Amino acid sequence: MTQSRTNATFPPPVMEARRWLEGVTFRDDRPLMNVSQAAPVEAPHPDMRQAMADAVLQNDDVHLYGPVLGLPELRQELAERTTRIYGGQVSGDQVSITSGCNQAFAAAIASLCAEGDEVIVPTPWYFNHKMWLDMSGAKAVALKCEGDMMPDPWDAAKLITPKTRAIVLVTPNNPTGVEYPDDLITAFYDIAKSRGIALIVDETYRDFHSSTDAAHSLFARDGWEDTLIHLYSFSKAYRLTGHRVGAMLASPTRLAEAEKFLDTVAICPNQVGQHAALWGMQNLDQWLAGERDEILKRRAAITDNMPTLAAQGWTLLGLGGYFAYLRHPFAMGSADLAPALVREAGVLTLPGSMFYPKGDPAGARELRIAFANLDSSGIGELFDRLSKVELPR
Repeated sequence: MTQSRTNATFPPPVMEARRWLEGVTFRDDRPLMNVSQAAPVEAPHPDMRQAMADAVLQNDDVHLYGPVLGLPELRQELAERTTRIYGGQVSGDQVSITSGCNQAFAAAIASLCAEGDEVIVPTPWYFNHKMWLDMSGAKAVALKCEGDMMPDPWDAAKLITPKTRAIVLVTPNNPTGVEYPDDLITAFYDIAKSRGIALIVDETYRDFHSSTDAAHSLFARDGWEDTLIHLYSFSKAYRLTGHRVGAMLASPTRLAEAEKFLDTVAICPNQVGQHAALWGMQNLDQWLAGERDEILKRRAAITDNMPTLAAQGWTLLGLGGYFAYLRHPFAMGSADLAPALVREAGVLTLPGSMFYPKGDPAGARELRIAFANLDSSGIGELFDRLSKVELPR
């Protein structure tokens, strides 16, 4: 009997990792450190919560279906903000609001791919991208990143076939944290444009980039919307993970195709979450700058504490956004090491094997640390615990 696509797709990695906690007891003086999921655990800013409550109580429209492509005011606000950040020109009709950034990716692929079409994805890849490609009947073509964890555009060009519909970039990257420079991103754009395929750029972690300069110049290109599909998330910036608000920026023609998918799957994005995102962009710039500063302090704490692990044979492969990506020194593969670290160190992290094609040996040596919910002292304790793990090497 033929498997369904969901049956043939691997389980959600974060949910699988949580099962490793079953039957494990953690000491009071060494509680679990969960660095497996890249999501803020604190509630939104109090003033934003009040604005959300006011919307629920006073705005009857938030309880009804809204426009499939999102609130016009939010679409326009994001268009204007994108123009300010990157230069160029973005209009409201080039913006759609989605039920989280994962849905934005799904909508983009639905608008691009037929059965058996191909999408080039750098490895290590964001596992939800791979899962959706599998479930949609498209083929993920792995583009291997080398020592600097950056994909090579010319290697990507060699992978393009008549079935290729898009190249996907995530920057700052999930899982490695690496921030791709403008010249690398524009090289991918030029290749995609010349070959008549799309370039999907997922900037979920844009607000925590280490530079205040524009991350790339793609929006300044004439006709950017004919090649670029840009994805964004409000979840990390404004702590709105549970409200599922993301965005997709592309041509109005592309968005009209995506609208068919969005209408069928969710009808409209979460109304309360959209009002919260709009209020946040209009009122929380200073607060968001503080959030970014705190993440950068934690990133610096990773660098400061890395010598402790380096002395034990660990290597830092990538750092940025919410992530540190490490090569471990142990004899066992990461798929076995990650559950062992729950027992040996009270640390829940994800193995590199979850970010590669099945059987790729590179993943066996790597681990992803999502550090956004550890302060600097917590990062110090994390590294101390990892440095004391006694397992075969």
